[in-house]
Amino acid sequence: MKKRILSAILMIAIFVPLLIIGGKVFAIFMSLLAIMGLYELIHIRESKKEFPFLMKVFAYVMVVFFSLSHFKSIDFIYTMDYRVVAFMIFAFLSPMVFIHNFKKYNLNDALFLIGSVLFIGLSFNLLIICRNYDIMYIIYLLLITTITDTFALFTGMLVGKHKLCPTVSPKKTIEGLVGGVFVGTFVATAFYVTVINPSISLAFVVVVTIILSLVGQLGDLVFSSIKRYYDKKDFSNLIPEHGGILDRFDSLIFVVLAFIIFSSVL
Repeated sequence: MKKRILSAILMIAIFVPLLIIGGKVFAIFMSLLAIMGLYELIHIRESKKEFPFLMKVFAYVMVVFFSLSHFKSIDFIYTMDYRVVAFMIFAFLSPMVFIHNFKKYNLNDALFLIGSVLFIGLSFNLLIICRNYDIMYIIYLLLITTITDTFALFTGMLVGKHKLCPTVSPKKTIEGLVGGVFVGTFVATAFYVTVINPSISLAFVVVVTIILSLVGQLGDLVFSSIKRYYDKKDFSNLIPEHGGILDRFDSLIFVVLAFIIFSSVL
């Protein structure tokens, strides 16, 4: 427990100052996290089958490109260069023809890399753009995920009896989910209507925050199902007692992806 607390303090000590500084420093930091997140996905997949070295190198290059795309933008304008996406698809699929060995590289490998690069790259890119637009929005999203996760854990430990999804995450309970969503929604909504936009409809913010809180829990379960499929406890041991980057950012990744749906009206 002591090591877990110390790791959490260290993570906060690194992340918070960079979040406050923002700009290029924060963007570079998030792109490094994107690289590590992609590494964890590739590494966990390679427990069953290894990828060709050059394909992994290309994947890391592409995740940096996507995570830093329009990293100076201060507007919630999401654009994608389809020429780069098309090039990436060709680059990942074409080697199947030239390698001539489906045991070394096949369609499943190519699609896994394409999906992983887009998923991780765009998620961390959205976090960068969100920070550029207004740091308060990032704090709002962090409050949703952190408070929801924390109180879901405490509520589950205290009164949890009914399993939420035992095949994926045996310790999660329905009571924990309800408790986490309730407190997470209350705290994050209070922050939003107090700091970000006091004139907005309270009911609307409550509904959106509930949805985002539930999406965050869904993200946690999705990443848990990935680990369960590959029979792994954590994505990596990068952070003592906490696992890897994806173990810490699982909920936030899903929340920021869902948040862009509401960004034009929040």
